[in-house]
Amino acid sequence: MDLYIPRIPLAEWCDIALNWATEHFSGVTRAMSAVVGTAIESTTDFLVGLPPWLVILACGLLVWRLTNARIAIGTMLGFAFLWNLELWRATLQSLVLVLVSTAFALAIGIPIGISAALSKRFWRIVGPGLDMMQTMPSFVYLIPAIPFFGLGAVSACFATIVFAMPPTIRLTALGIMQTPAELVEAADAFGSSRWQKLFKIQLPLAIPTIMAGVNQTIMLALSMVVIAAMIGAGGLGGEVWRAIQRLEAGQGFQAGIAIVVLAVILDRITQHIAHHMRRDRQQG
Repeated sequence: MDLYIPRIPLAEWCDIALNWATEHFSGVTRAMSAVVGTAIESTTDFLVGLPPWLVILACGLLVWRLTNARIAIGTMLGFAFLWNLELWRATLQSLVLVLVSTAFALAIGIPIGISAALSKRFWRIVGPGLDMMQTMPSFVYLIPAIPFFGLGAVSACFATIVFAMPPTIRLTALGIMQTPAELVEAADAFGSSRWQKLFKIQLPLAIPTIMAGVNQTIMLALSMVVIAAMIGAGGLGGEVWRAIQRLEAGQGFQAGIAIVVLAVILDRITQHIAHHMRRDRQQG
């Protein structure tokens, strides 16, 4: 006789929870979607309206100010290459979406990481959630984004934030927890408050580690933006998705190379900033 084990209705519970959340919060999220979507589209249209050579030059000067001449020249050559491939608008769409998603991920993730580092109880709560967020297939994040935000860039932004946030939280918490104990004890001996220790000792020492988290968040955001093309995000991911649908191998390969170029540019910039901060910390 076979042993009967009742099936746990996990899928039904998820549907019920999503339907309830959609019914009660979709009005707010759709209003947010309209505001954020307008901001993303306006920024993209503004950049596209400028002469490409001017945008490339401005990006080169900004990167030179943040890093060095070698990376700045590489950035300008990379963007010029993407312009030459006639993927300029798609590149700017992806770049804006990555930067907006990364900004939201950092604004949410860094405070959570700080709280997790300062409270072991909070870290025990956050840790399993981060494990689930990092192991969940990225396509799953697109499912709840659609009923809350509709098709388009805002849904892609929401899914990207959730997918790309865990490295920021983990590395922020790690950087603060790795603060040398003798420095913390010295601060306590001088009567420093909790906030003084955080902002004058722990956070400055944790900045290189936090920057490593920023680098990982940007890379994950770029990978998710490509996947989010399936829900109308556009950009370089949209070019890849369109090539797949039309079986245009050459166009797909070209768009893939463009994504690699954009990823290398962002990676080199953030890695140089992190390395520079780490070197300053060691010299200090």
